[in-house]
Order: sequence, then C-alpha cells, then structure tokens
Amino acid sequence: MEIKLPNLGEGAESGVVINIPVKPGDKISKGQIILELENEKAVAPIPSPVDGVVTKIHVHEGDKISVGQSILSVETSSTVSVEAASTPNRESGTGTVVQPKTEARPKAPIAAVDTSGDKSISESSSSEVQEYEPIDAASGKSSKLAPPTSPSIRKLARELGIDLSRVRGSEYGGRIVMKDLRDYIQWLQKTAFSKQPQEKPAVESVDFSKWGLVSKQPMTPLRQTISRKMLENWSTIPHVTQFDEADITELLELIKKHTKSFQDHGARLTLTVCLLKPVVAALQKHPIFNSSLDESANAIVYKKYWNIGIAVDTEAGLLVPVLREVDKKSCLQLAIELSDLAARARSRKILPEELKGGTFTISNQGGIGGSFFTPIINKPEVAILGVGRSSYRPVMKNEQIVSRAILPLSLSYDHRLIDGGNAARFITDLVREIENFSESNLIV
Repeated sequence: MEIKLPNLGEGAESGVVINIPVKPGDKISKGQIILELENEKAVAPIPSPVDGVVTKIHVHEGDKISVGQSILSVETSSTVSVEAASTPNRESGTGTVVQPKTEARPKAPIAAVDTSGDKSISESSSSEVQEYEPIDAASGKSSKLAPPTSPSIRKLARELGIDLSRVRGSEYGGRIVMKDLRDYIQWLQKTAFSKQPQEKPAVESVDFSKWGLVSKQPMTPLRQTISRKMLENWSTIPHVTQFDEADITELLELIKKHTKSFQDHGARLTLTVCLLKPVVAALQKHPIFNSSLDESANAIVYKKYWNIGIAVDTEAGLLVPVLREVDKKSCLQLAIELSDLAARARSRKILPEELKGGTFTISNQGGIGGSFFTPIINKPEVAILGVGRSSYRPVMKNEQIVSRAILPLSLSYDHRLIDGGNAARFITDLVREIENFSESNLIV
C-alpha cells in the first residue's frame, strides 16, 4: 500500500523534504509523523493515515515532491486502500494523505455565453467548446447540421470562415440572427486572447566562475517565497516612506523598572512589546492605515480589528507572525505570545495560519543596528513601521541641552490610499503616543 503526499491547501502543490523520521522496517501508527515538508513559509508535518510497517521509502531529504506523489509503502492488514480511507486533518492543515477517489460525473450542459456583461471568458473552457461544437476528424468540420438562419448570415459566415453549427441561435427553433453571430465572434476573440501565454523577460545566465572561485546552492522554498512576495509588493505598491524620531528616555526607564516583574511571570519585556499599544492607538485614530485595497472592486476595506505582524529575523529568512486582537490584551499577554511566536518562527514550527491576517506590521532592527530604512509593505496591508536602534543624543529640552534616547522611525505607506498629509499626521500622533506611554500598561 502506498502513502502519497496530500493536498497541502492554499493552492500549494509541492514542497521540499527536510526530514524523514521513519525507515524501512519501522512500525508506524495512524497519525504518526512520517515526513516533514518545507512549503512556502512553514514546515508541514505529514501524518500516516494507517497503522502498518514501512516497507519502502520513495523519497529522500532534499527532494522536491508534488501532491499525489508516493512517499512510502507500508504493509498493513487492512484491505481498504489508503486513498479510500484517508480523511482530512483540518487541525494540522496538512489535509489528507491522499485524496479519495471520485466517480466521474456527467458533464453539465453548456450555458450560452453572455458577452454583454463582465463575466470572464475563462469560465468557458476549451473542453466545453469541443463538446458544444463537435468536429469530424476526417473533414475538420462540425458533425452537426447548421441551424436555420437567413441567406445573408450564411453568406457572411462563409466569408468569415465560421461554421454556423457552432453558433447558438437565440430565436425560436434555434434560428441564428445577426446578434448571435456577433456574440460568437466576440467570444472567439476573448478566447484567443485569454489563451495567449504571458511573455516573460529572458534571463541571461552569467558564468561567474570565469572570474574566480564560486559556490552555488539552490534557493530554499522559503527564500523563493520571500523573493517572489517582495518583488510583487514592491512592483505593485507605490511606496513612500515618512521618517521621524521619538524620545524614549522615559519609556526605557519604565522598561528597566518592570523587567523583573515580567520575568517573574515568564515574559520578556522589550521595546517592541511597548510599541504595540501606541501603534494600535494611532491606527484607531487613523483607520486608513489599518485598511486594505480591494483591487477587484476598487474599494477600501476598513478593518475593525487590530492584528499586528512582527517581522522576525530567522536563519532561513524573514517571517512575520501575527499577534491578534492586540487592542484587547495586556502588555504581559502580548510579551508572552510574542516570545512564543518568535521562538517557533526561528525553529520553523510556526503554523501557516499564524502568518496571516495581519493589518499592520512592525519591523524592529534595533537589536541588530542601523537607524532609518525603507521597509517594504506586506501586501495586502497598506503600511509598515520600521524601527531602528535608539541612541543617546544631546537635545534641547526646557531650554537646556540634555542627553536623551532618540528612536528612529520609518513609516512606509501605500500612496494609492494614503497621502503625505495623512502619513505626517499618523507618525506625529504615533510619536506622541510613544513619548506619553502610560506606566499602567506594564503593571502586572
């Protein structure tokens, strides 16, 4: 009995094998992990659908495999096939081990094509056209008799090379009128254009070894995903970045003061945790920054929830787990959740669903270094906040020059929805919220 790669969900059809925790001769039980697959931004564990003994493994670590491909063979006493017995594992998001067999269904009759509306021509496939317009293999013509129509339409069809047996007549008895012929011609044009392959720019291959020693390794699925998403985000969103600075001298003192109490509750109090509440307050005051653009409907979607994505730097690449309902949680709860999400992101144990549903993103590079930068918006969000490393600088305060901790802020926004004035007002209010951070947020 063969176990095959299940439907991975979300349109994913393949992945790279990174771990096979079983070997031939091992006894496995239903639900036991038999393979770990790296797909997109997550590692998906693949469970066994049956009890049995592994007889053969068909894949190796590093192989790229697709849905339906055999993973391993097992010996089991059950006479029911894996394909028929498997059921979706909705909690893990890995789906069935193989899809159940389905019976062929009779084809539905083909609906007339309405060319007056905006319906996509892709809804009528080429297979439907062949069923509607049967062609005789020998003559190359339709095997159906031409429906009734006027001599003038027959003459026009002959001149245009159109087989009238393929045209659906709208009048009584299937009689073809000029509108039917025009609609059919328009449909043919749309079909022809929809089938044209998209041209991709030629990529020149460069032999870098001509100039010295090189090494080469394939991009991981995660890096390919990041590369593809960054290109899409940058090329489809007109980015503008607004810069400002916040005085966090008092905030750093509060963090120092309450660090111990957070540690006593198993949490780590960081600047990122303290920025969450000010960010949500600014988003609530400026809801356009918590929206998304529905490009298909040319509409702005205002979200009444505040889910903040936190960019996490991992060895495999950048991941953005999402903290949900930030407005309803305490800083202690957020600190615990953020620590857990970041740890699982770095170990690639994060679930795909935990990387979705964000309304705004924070990318804090302060722990690494640097000051201002231009972060790329995480589509379909419309803005992202970049945070640099704070530094003590001499500033004028109360007519005296004093040393203050200054935090660099970089706000990138989608200029299709957000104007410069909106961005200036948002970041000004955000700075005010940060500088007036309430100590009550940190009392546990």
